Amino acid sequence: MILDTLTNAERLQKLHPGLGAAFQFLRGTNLRELPEGRREIESPRLYALVVRGPGRGQKGTKLEAHRRYIDVQYSLIGHDVIGWKQLATCQNPVDAYDEVKDIQFFVDAPDSWVTIPQGSFGIFYPEDAHAPMAAESPIYKVVVKVLVDWQ
Repeated sequence: MILDTLTNAERLQKLHPGLGAAFQFLRGTNLRELPEGRREIESPRLYALVVRGPGRGQKGTKLEAHRRYIDVQYSLIGHDVIGWKQLATCQNPVDAYDEVKDIQFFVDAPDSWVTIPQGSFGIFYPEDAHAPMAAESPIYKVVVKVLVDWQ
């Protein structure tokens, strides 16, 4: 998991070839004008989810993990709080991995909580189970999904 701002995004592009395209989208798009929901960028390698809604609080979230996509969770207005736990240590899945939706949920408690301040992002790799939308306040964010097997 990485926490940073778009100011430093250029140095992070070296970590994965799709991160550059993700940061370019976040920098070069009027994000506030995007409707809520899914927006194709370079399908299926890269797409974004615009999310607006109430925070669920730490007790109202579940850990989730993805296998095919990296999450870049960018706080547009306000902040998000996201729980984190190394996937390898998760012991209590809610159900089996859903290959179509690329998601698996867990009832394990996060090991730590991180605040993603407005204008910042968190990068969550497949080995990072994470529990988003845990702020107590309304959340307005963009989640860019980056295909792990970028080619």
